[in-house]
Amino acid sequence: MSTVKVSLTVNGERHELDVEPRLLLVHLLRDRLGLTGTHVGCDTSNCGACTVHLDGDGVKSCTVLAVQADGCEIKTIEGMAAADGTLHPLQEAFWNDHALQCGYCTPGMIMSAADLLRRNPDPSEEEIRHGLEGNLCRCTGYHNIVRAVQDAAKGATSGTSAQPPGMSEQGRENVQAIAETGLGA
Repeated sequence: MSTVKVSLTVNGERHELDVEPRLLLVHLLRDRLGLTGTHVGCDTSNCGACTVHLDGDGVKSCTVLAVQADGCEIKTIEGMAAADGTLHPLQEAFWNDHALQCGYCTPGMIMSAADLLRRNPDPSEEEIRHGLEGNLCRCTGYHNIVRAVQDAAKGATSGTSAQPPGMSEQGRENVQAIAETGLGA
């Protein structure tokens, strides 16, 4: 099969790749770029585990062809933490509020929540639930996920983010390791 050259920026890094026209963005991210924090859950856009930001908007990368992302900016869960390793307020809130269990849905949840908070920095509980309805979690029951988004919104609107109370240096290293691997990749 013939290939097409695509040029895209992922987490601030420019990539030029030859791809088959039928290659899905999720597979380009995982298999070609090694960004395994973006999960493949259903390949039908039902679960939201593959959510990334494409030119600033949350999209399910299992429904986007890599050639459609040519010239675009993409952010994955690996790009959410700051360059110095400081966790994004949503990552901290998910950790603090126990909003993850198995971790499979977590990257997609965080990416969808970040898109929601970009559009609505102070959402109500109902707006959060509506904003995350395209993401499935089979472990948590969503209560702690909603609380984490609320807490991140409070931190985001005040310009601060809470550090986990009483966390040891080893705990901080564990959080950093989770962030680097995409929170349960």
